[in-house]
Amino acid sequence: MSDFRELSRSVKGLTVLVTGAASGMGRATALIFAAEGANVAVTDITAEGTQAVADEIKARGGKAKAWTLDVSKGDDIVKVVNEVAQAFGSLDIIINNAGLSLRAAIDDEGYEEAWTRALAVMLTAHPRIIRAALPYLRKSKCPRIVNIASTEALGATATNSPYSAAKGGVTSLTRSLAVELGREGITVNCICPGPIRTGITDRIPEEHKTIYAKRRTALGRYGDPEEVAHMTLSLCLPAASFLTGAVIPVDGGLMARNA
Repeated sequence: MSDFRELSRSVKGLTVLVTGAASGMGRATALIFAAEGANVAVTDITAEGTQAVADEIKARGGKAKAWTLDVSKGDDIVKVVNEVAQAFGSLDIIINNAGLSLRAAIDDEGYEEAWTRALAVMLTAHPRIIRAALPYLRKSKCPRIVNIASTEALGATATNSPYSAAKGGVTSLTRSLAVELGREGITVNCICPGPIRTGITDRIPEEHKTIYAKRRTALGRYGDPEEVAHMTLSLCLPAASFLTGAVIPVDGGLMARNA
């Protein structure tokens, strides 16, 4: 029997790039990684939002810098990824979290536009960011990629096919890259959040959220962004070195229920 090995559960000193970090799950992820001692690159499409989160982290004693990034723009991705690595001296962890809410029935006039935008932001951006980050991840002692998908990748809601298709693509991309990059020690995993209290779900009346959660989830409630962010952190620990290609629902048991 081999000797017991203690594996590190610390991300202190590692550099993490979080997309869509100005609010919701992205903000929670940035705050949690910073609280654990990581260097956090806060990126989002709004300069004001990203700077606010970076300032919040620094006010709490953490290390963070803000970058404005529209993940649908490939050239901007390359520029920001390189700047992050230069600013912190490394780039170890990628959290592909940026997303948006687009509803369109298949026969809607704006369906093509919704489809194009959904895939650009929530699918095409992921391999672009990963490709730009690979030279740095290959130098890291703890290279991690976490893609944020959705339970919409595992089930479906009417008039939501652009979103569902993008998120379904993320789960397949995760498995493919886990296989492709595994021999290099780079892990690639995916989280599928269910009903979470974010800016996207703020528009849903509270009583409707309560009814839905009690009917559909095992826990009978909506989740908080921090509950997703802690799973993200767990996948990025040095100790999580043998976990790759996983698609993990963080959904309060939504996908576990038959009715």
